[in-house]
Amino acid sequence: MIRKRLVGAMAGILAMTFALGACSGQEPEPVVVTQTPAADPDRVHPPEPVAPDPIVWPLTGVPVEEVAARPALGIKIENSRQSRPQTGLEQADIVWEQITEGGVTRFVAIYHSQIPEAVLPVRSARAVDAPIMAPLGGLLAFSGAQPQFIGAIEGNGVQAVVMDRGNGGFTRERSRRAPHNVRGNPQAFLDQATSDRQSPPPAQFRHALEAGQGTATVTGTELARLTVKFSPYQTVVWDWDAASGTFLRSEGGKAAVSAAGTRLSARNVVLLEVDQVPSPWRDPAGSPVPEQVIVGSGSGLVAGGGRYVPITWSKDSEGAPMVLTGADGQEVELEQGSTWLQLASPNAGSSWSIG
Repeated sequence: MIRKRLVGAMAGILAMTFALGACSGQEPEPVVVTQTPAADPDRVHPPEPVAPDPIVWPLTGVPVEEVAARPALGIKIENSRQSRPQTGLEQADIVWEQITEGGVTRFVAIYHSQIPEAVLPVRSARAVDAPIMAPLGGLLAFSGAQPQFIGAIEGNGVQAVVMDRGNGGFTRERSRRAPHNVRGNPQAFLDQATSDRQSPPPAQFRHALEAGQGTATVTGTELARLTVKFSPYQTVVWDWDAASGTFLRSEGGKAAVSAAGTRLSARNVVLLEVDQVPSPWRDPAGSPVPEQVIVGSGSGLVAGGGRYVPITWSKDSEGAPMVLTGADGQEVELEQGSTWLQLASPNAGSSWSIG
């Protein structure tokens, strides 16, 4: 009954509307009835916008507004007892520590996000430097080297800046005795970069997108101290320091500090077990020059955030980057910041322990 009344009322209204329009001589306005469409369950909504990946320094993963358009610069730095304290190590993005003659270690310090005013003492290159630097494609500065080592470095697309060739940026520090007194000027080295070496280096390792989210920090076992005995001559201790969020370095039982008084430290410490093989070459003193092999694969660990995870490392060729893989088969993510890599050779007497 109510529906019939409503229909009748609507019919009456429409009739009056047409009648008024006819009397006025105007066409009647149409009556528009709107209806809200039913929701379509199959309708595809646009995806949520994806935030772009942050801009980061390629060798540390630290966010930055703009990455400097300069190549990576590697510098060979001595680590004998006579060479300490060194200058400029605390500003390196990546430091590789390798074994040389007599069990003495030497560094390849790689700079990109920070360029120190000086580095001291600069020393000579070795065989392992070519596969360390090849993935970076930048420059390597050193005091000198045997011809086969220089040939391997340059043959892998790395520009060699060599004191013995007369390249600029090297001076002698009068307060030290030779050969532990070669001072390097990193900016002068970079100024010699060829036109095809003006771009930032590719990332060498994977870093967490957020601080404190590295693989070792999130999933690892607690680590208060890592002791690496490279040889009877050289033992390094890394102690976790929660206040700074870094591992603090000691040379044996003595704190390692730079010439500026800064304690040497690292956000990440990567231990790599690599084979050491005899080589046919000898240094100027007649000592055999050992060669550590980093092309291939092996075991190791990654320490970060006061914890560590066991890893497998692999490097397919001299020019390929090294890949660090966890027990789950996934590539390990390092903490944002500096990384020190320790090349230990158990087959030549190296050992390491966790305390």
